[in-house]
Amino acid sequence: MYAVRLWSVRHAKGLNRFYKAFERVLVALHPLWNRIGYDKVERPFQVMEQATKGFLFDCQMCGQCALSSTGMSCPMNCPKTLRNGPCGGVRPNGHCEVKPEMKCVWVQGWMGAENMGDLSKIKDVQVQVDNRLKGKSSWLRVVRMEKKVGEFAPKPPKAPPAKKADAAAAPKPAGEGKAA
Repeated sequence: MYAVRLWSVRHAKGLNRFYKAFERVLVALHPLWNRIGYDKVERPFQVMEQATKGFLFDCQMCGQCALSSTGMSCPMNCPKTLRNGPCGGVRPNGHCEVKPEMKCVWVQGWMGAENMGDLSKIKDVQVQVDNRLKGKSSWLRVVRMEKKVGEFAPKPPKAPPAKKADAAAAPKPAGEGKAA
């Protein structure tokens, strides 16, 4: 797996191009996923995503994939699970301080970002991991965020409850409430 992960970083540009096309297809198929029900397609997507990304990137299925921002090097493979750059303990040879036999995922991430020809995204600050999403499909999450559906849709603001006192204080039409 480790050798494939290093291969993926070397081929980050092509993998990123493929993923962007794949993402467009997934988003275009939103009406289908919505008709079937996102809850019903979640499990098959989890299986496909784990098999594909597990093989190529040693994916940890955090549910908040940052591969396209981190040069196709999964930050969750860092023993410290750092999502915003190396810890400062990177060895002079570019290897991890915790696992000396492993290259630092962030050194690999910068190499991958250079291969992609875009160093701007690796500088984006990633939010902390929401462990409630662990094991869920980040592919479907992207579609839901794009289409603002399901659990990722923004909640509409609640209208304040009508007060009974407001109804009593409202002006009454002329002639109403007078005894005849």
